This record gives sequence, C-alpha cells and structure tokens, in this order.
Amino acid sequence: MIFWRVKSLDAILATAEKKSLHRSLGPWQLTLLGVGAIIGTGIFVLTAEAAQKAGPGMMLSFIIASFVCIVAALCYSELSSMVPVSGSAYTYSYAVLGELVAWMVGWALILEYSVAASAVAVGWSGYFVGLLNNSLGITIPFELANGPFAGGIINLPAVFVCILVVGLLVIGTRESASFNAVLVTVKIAALTLFIALTLPVAEIENFQPFLPLGEAGVVAAASSIFFAYVGFDAVSTAAEETKNPQRNVPIGLISSLVICTIFYILVSAGAIGAIGAQPILDETGKGLMPGSIVLAEQCQSLAAVGQQPLVCSREALALVLREIGWEKFGNLLGLAAFLALPSVVLMMLFGQTRIFFVMARDGLLPEVLSRVHTRFKTPHIVTYVTGIGVTIAAAFFPVGKLADISNSGTLFAFMVVALAVMILRTRDKHRARPFRAPIIWLVGPLAVIGCITLFWFLPNDAKLVFPIWSGIGLIFYFLYGYRKSHLALGIDTSSGGEDIIKPIRPLADRSQDSTETRNKD
Repeated sequence: MIFWRVKSLDAILATAEKKSLHRSLGPWQLTLLGVGAIIGTGIFVLTAEAAQKAGPGMMLSFIIASFVCIVAALCYSELSSMVPVSGSAYTYSYAVLGELVAWMVGWALILEYSVAASAVAVGWSGYFVGLLNNSLGITIPFELANGPFAGGIINLPAVFVCILVVGLLVIGTRESASFNAVLVTVKIAALTLFIALTLPVAEIENFQPFLPLGEAGVVAAASSIFFAYVGFDAVSTAAEETKNPQRNVPIGLISSLVICTIFYILVSAGAIGAIGAQPILDETGKGLMPGSIVLAEQCQSLAAVGQQPLVCSREALALVLREIGWEKFGNLLGLAAFLALPSVVLMMLFGQTRIFFVMARDGLLPEVLSRVHTRFKTPHIVTYVTGIGVTIAAAFFPVGKLADISNSGTLFAFMVVALAVMILRTRDKHRARPFRAPIIWLVGPLAVIGCITLFWFLPNDAKLVFPIWSGIGLIFYFLYGYRKSHLALGIDTSSGGEDIIKPIRPLADRSQDSTETRNKD
C-alpha cells in the first residue's frame, strides 16, 4: 500500500506557523514575480529544438504548454498554501500520499533540477561561443564546444560554467534580490529588442507550411517547450505571503503565464518571419530528431556551404538578428544570455541541495549528504556530488535531450501534486485552505491529463530515462531509505517548516565579517 508512513500534516503546519510570513503581496507583485521567474531561459536555449519538432507551428506549442502549466499551477497553489514549508512537492506528497510516493517525487525532482542545470549550461555555451566568435574573433574548436551527439567531443564551455557555479555554491555565493531583478530586466529588454527588430521584417512566406510535421509535431514541441515555463511555482509557493490569496494567487499565476506566453509567441513569430524555421527532414519526409547525430551531420553539411538554418543554431535568437543585418544587436543579445543564464544554473543547483537536504533530514538519504562545511557553512558534499553529475551531463549531451529529460521529472512531480490536491479534497474536506483551486474536479483531471500527454509526446529516450531513474531510486529506497527512515524509526525530526540550510550570504557579507573580526583582534 502506497499510503503508509504519512507525515502528520498538523505537525508540519505547527512548525510552519512558527515562521508565518506577513501577507503583503498583491496581484501586481505576484505577476511580476512570476514573469521574473519564468521568462527568458527556455526561449533563449530551446527555440531551435522547438522549430525542428514543429516548424512555425511552435507558436501553438507555447499555448499548449502554457495551458498545462496554468492548471498544474492552480493545483500547486492550493497545496503550497496549505503546506507552506521547505521541500516543495516532496513535502506535500509526504503529508498526503505517504513516504514511498514522496520518495519518488523527491527522486524525480533531483533529476529535474540536475538535468535542467545541465541544459541551461549547454545553452549558455552556445551563446558564449557565438559571442566570442562574432564580437572578438575568437574561435573555439568545434570538437571542444560540442558533445558527441552534436558531432564534437566535449562541451568545454559548459563544463567551465558548471565548475564555476559549483565552486561559488561551495564557498557560499547566492544571488541577491536586487541582482536577480537586474538580470530579469536584462532578459526582458533583450527579448523586447528582438521583437522590435524582427517583426517589422517578417515575411508571411516564412510561415508556410505552418505545420510541416502535423499536429503531433506541435504537441511534441510543447513537451520540450514546457521547460520554458518552469519557474511558475515561485508564485504558487508565495501564497502564504499574499493578501486575499483566493483572488490574487490565480490572478498572479494566470497573468504571469499569459504575459510570458505572449512574449514567447511574439519572439517565435519574429524568428520565424525573419529567417524561417522549417525543420530538416530525412529522405522519407520525417523530421530528424533534435539532438541526434544525424541532424548534427546535416547541419554540418549545410554550414560547409555557408547555410545555417534556425534549427541548427545553438544561439538561435542572436543568429536571427545577425542574419537580418543587426549584427551588433545580435552580439548584445548574446551578451545578455551570457550574463543571465549562469545565475539560472546557480539557482537550479541551489534548489537541488534543498531537495537533497530535506530528504537526508528525513533519513531517506545518507546523513553524509547533509553535512555542512565547517568554514563556509554550506552543504559542500552534496554540492560536489550534484556538480559532478551536472558537469558530466553538460559535457556530453545536447540541450534538447537534457531539457526533455528534465521535463519528464517535472511533469511527474506536477501530476502527483494534482492528485494530492484531489485526494485531500475528499479525505480532509474541512482543512483550512488559504487558496482553493477553482473547479478542482475539472482543473485537477486536466492537470493530470495534460502532464501525462506531454510526457507521452517526449522522445523515447527521455521517456525511458525516467522509469530507469525511478527504478534505481526504488532500489535505493528499499535498500536504505525504507530501513533508515526517521518516521519509521520514531526519530523526532523537524517537520519541514524551518530553514533547512543556514542562509547563504553573499561574499561581500563574509568579507565584511572577516574585516570586523580582524578589527576586534
């Protein structure tokens, strides 16, 4: 039975109440929070992959992915407002569906955060290589800037940024709110500039055929583009800090997702209209798989004769601007991606440490993973372990494959959250809910069906990675976590409402502390 070892929801909430937050956020602040968390990364790094799957029809793919995100986010909001604690979907599942399902969700989130960080690192590499080549005339050998699936040997720039971010996390660097706001502004400004320069020169002929690979290609592209929307949970988890959450949370969620969708559609329309976005087909008329060696070989053949279609570019948006004569602005957009994307890698790896920590705290993972560095006060061991896996994936796999694998874990976690909300509606009807998902018996099933549908349209290798990863996780759980679980052993541990990692301070703060210490001496 999967419902054994359920954490007491009352105990979790009692711990959370000790750090209840002031309700200060309105719909406008929530919308801005959502836009800042969502916009940028996916559209920078996945435009070429989406075009190869759907051609100009990728504009519809953004709408499909956005709809699934909206219904999943409404479910996520209800649960996060009921259980406003650290641990995300893992903690929610532990309180509703029990330890085994919670383990599977946590294990899936580990896959999501790790592989997503690798995907963004590979995306950053493409813009970095293009920026060096087009602005400084420095060329990194193709074999050293691409993994084997792209026709190279190893993606050294991606390895570099992963090692850099891991080092920063170990010594205790994080983003400040003001720095993050600057990066969000840079991304939005770059995309706005892109839209302003490309739409006026768009040609209707470039949109034909609109669905070169049919409706299935559009849904397949939506399965990949879903990656561009991950981040909306920033709004969901802010329900505890929201004034009138029943009204403002859905406004913030839907508004931010709609704004981002409009942005994405305009960006994709500009790219398609400016230079076209038709997929490369094989001799039978079928689209070649993004991230495949066959597609890489075709792209290299085209590059040898001076052609670089959108679907072959690793810096798609910068390429479009250069192709229509705005080379300097293309370089500026590349610079924006170069500056903004490493912070996304950092935050994803930081989120990974949170999941590891909360699972190790519950006894499901070895205690060694929760050890904190004596000097830097950071979870250095788990950061190193995660960093090795992230770096290897970024070195050898293309961005499209990594994003699809990451989406497989994300879709599973969101599906479980939707199921948990519906179960709680029947099992615990009278529990206080600061936010209630509207029409839950429509929204909940739509979220489950949407997640399953997008998962089904993922490439076969991504669909296979998830069950294999889950199988490994189940073996580990029954060999270790099942016996060592603190809940099973009756060990009194925190229920999830406290800060599970000591707040990580910027380097400037630590330098100031060191100065003060020397002055005292």
